[in-house]
Amino acid sequence: MTKVQNRSTKDDTPIQELPMACADEASAVEFMEKHRWGEHPGCPHCGDMDVYRMRSRDGSREKYFRWRCRGCKRQFSVRTGTVFEDSRIPLRHWCFAFWRAATSKKGVSALEIHRQTGLSYKSSLFLLHRIRFAMAGSGNGPLSGTVEVDETYVGGKARHVRDRREAWARKAPVIALVERGGDVRCLHVNDIKGETLKDAIRSNVDRGSRIMTDEAPQYRGIGDEYEGGHETVKHSAYEYARGDVTTNTVEGFFSIVKRSINGIYHSVSKKHLHRYLDEYEFRYNGRGLSDGERTVAAIRGADGKRLRYRAMVAA
Repeated sequence: MTKVQNRSTKDDTPIQELPMACADEASAVEFMEKHRWGEHPGCPHCGDMDVYRMRSRDGSREKYFRWRCRGCKRQFSVRTGTVFEDSRIPLRHWCFAFWRAATSKKGVSALEIHRQTGLSYKSSLFLLHRIRFAMAGSGNGPLSGTVEVDETYVGGKARHVRDRREAWARKAPVIALVERGGDVRCLHVNDIKGETLKDAIRSNVDRGSRIMTDEAPQYRGIGDEYEGGHETVKHSAYEYARGDVTTNTVEGFFSIVKRSINGIYHSVSKKHLHRYLDEYEFRYNGRGLSDGERTVAAIRGADGKRLRYRAMVAA
């Protein structure tokens, strides 16, 4: 997902299938198999395409919807090798959560998933963190062209005037880099010192690009490393655009991030902030897709990934 797609090419077929997939377990399995494997399922253990569905004595599908590989003789299901492997949560709830997380502009809370599915709050929260893990890495290659860069702080709002210093200590610095007409990269960093910001730019932006920032002194000198140079707008003088020199695109992305956190999640810990940023990045990079296509992209992103509970809660 690198460029916004033309709306005329959008495919809304998955969105027509999702209501049934969210209501019936067999339909959920078929939906996941179709959109994870397509017409040619393969063994996740050995890669052999010579596989078959396991059947019960009456000819219906085996109750765990397993497959068997004729090559390595091992059994597997559509869950194998994904973020929902070994999960006891029914696949119909996974379909619902993927749907809501991929299509809600500002995200969906674990409490909402808890209310709609009947899962416990703890299970709903872990489910959403695994979906965010599946969404990670939605960008494709380094950013190029005109790239806007900005930094902000997330969280740590003071409830009283005397708490302001403590509140600032709780804030988490975040940097975002947006390619105009393309993708975004959003990173939780330790600080906003010059070398930290420049390292983030070097790691994510092609050297032939043109960099645009505000007048923050931390960015000074970065233009010497890029063919397109470095241009700034002076916000302290109420300058927000000078021709095509502006950071309005990246600031618009930050507005979505902050409204999502304040309006949906209310509070996000530093420990898990990077997962929420992956979610915002995924939806922004897939903004040219239909809701169904974006949901399928999230499901396919779960392939080959595992997030265990002990790893999630580790310090």
